Amino acid sequence: MKKIGLMVLCLTTTCAARAVPFTNLNWRLTRHARIEGNLLVVDVPPDKAREGGCGVARVDMSAFSGKCFIAQIVARGERISKPRQSWNGLKFMFHYKNPETGTEQWPNTHSRLGDFPTQTITVSDAQQGRKLTWVDLTLGLQDSSGKVVFDLSTLAIDPQEALYPVTNQDYRVSYPERVRNLPRLRGVMLPGGPCKEDDFRTLRDWGATLARYQMTRHFAAIGADRDLAEYDRWLDGKLDHLERDVLPWAAKYGIKIVVDLHCPPGGRDPDKDWTMYYDAKYADHFVECWRRIATRFRGRPEIYGFDLVNEPTQTRRATCDYWTLQKRAAEAIRAIDPETTIIVESNGWDSADTFAYLSPLAMDNVIYQVHMYQPHAFTHQGVHASGDYAKFAYPDEKRGWNIDFIRARLAPVRAFEKKHGAKIYVGEFSAITWAEGAGPYIADCIAVFEEYGWDWTYHAFREWKGWSVEHEVDGSHGKFKASADNPRRRALLDGLRRDPRR
Repeated sequence: MKKIGLMVLCLTTTCAARAVPFTNLNWRLTRHARIEGNLLVVDVPPDKAREGGCGVARVDMSAFSGKCFIAQIVARGERISKPRQSWNGLKFMFHYKNPETGTEQWPNTHSRLGDFPTQTITVSDAQQGRKLTWVDLTLGLQDSSGKVVFDLSTLAIDPQEALYPVTNQDYRVSYPERVRNLPRLRGVMLPGGPCKEDDFRTLRDWGATLARYQMTRHFAAIGADRDLAEYDRWLDGKLDHLERDVLPWAAKYGIKIVVDLHCPPGGRDPDKDWTMYYDAKYADHFVECWRRIATRFRGRPEIYGFDLVNEPTQTRRATCDYWTLQKRAAEAIRAIDPETTIIVESNGWDSADTFAYLSPLAMDNVIYQVHMYQPHAFTHQGVHASGDYAKFAYPDEKRGWNIDFIRARLAPVRAFEKKHGAKIYVGEFSAITWAEGAGPYIADCIAVFEEYGWDWTYHAFREWKGWSVEHEVDGSHGKFKASADNPRRRALLDGLRRDPRR
């Protein structure tokens, strides 16, 4: 254990005099980390990448309780190798548990590979309204080799006021009788490419009554969908397919459709937020897209709802925050179509924990959607890396991964539902094909959704074999074969075939 005093300096205009100084932090150093004056040096040899290296300090963050924050430090890096999981590598990361919900957060800087010159790197935490006490701060490399030098004298942490509106806290959502009286709806996400009539025939035979039609491309790409004329041509093609094929098949086979704008205009910015939050041109076009969709599909009984934007992610202050932009789109739809249900998603990739600060729209007939991929280390193991990967199983009592864990992770959604009288829809949930215990996990998720009376759609049907219940692993991670029976398929079909009246 080594001790070093820190002086907080103002590095950029985002760091004002509000930054709280931290002194006399105790740094716990691993094998490949050392302190040299005010520098924390992490130097991991290539053959020790799995081991990594870091310094960890406990920081009293009670002054930031209830507020967002932005932290920054000056650093430089050399020869940083690509980690097996995309969220590892360079670490400027805080870790804490919300004492009220039990959910954990790991806000981290964005990864860098190879060399990067001396620069200010930042990490932001957009969780608002949560309590903070002691937080673990990690600087270094995880599952990665290379060298990183952090100038500890430049560490600054700046409290931020709420990034999103906190409003309508007493609002109770009401629904028309036709929505209130719908039977329980259960189903899947449809393929990202063109659908076929056999897709709907198969889903009817499985017992599905709901399908999420995702209008998607370039989902993770940075800088995509900036050519708005070309974007509109692509979107028109997806809407043509929806009108010409999907809705008629849905009516024929008794399946309701969620119209999901999976990739909005402007694509993602380098911080992986939707660009439209920071550029009014794309924000305005997003609203205009929904005017076009509402005009074309107003009042269609085959449609369960208009899903405004898939997995909104806003990590810093924006020109138009994720909530207000959905509000603008919802108001534009309502001016054209007063009947079709609108579906709103929460921040942080539509994660359950962000429902703790989600405000409802002051608008009726709005359903609130959540995605469930917790524990993420289990559901997505090996998804973002080839070759070796960390292997986790479900259930795991030592880690507390069981059905009660699922209930606990969804507790903020349940609280939002009860407070505002809101209908909840689980738009996505899954576990990767090769995860040990994926079948029991899917079954437990469905059991909790059914317990709460939520509609749901599994991710995904005939999209990628890694999520497909019609495939299983063929010998090793990443190789697949067709499968007419496996635990994941049985869990999904058992859920789809439940009594729709219950």
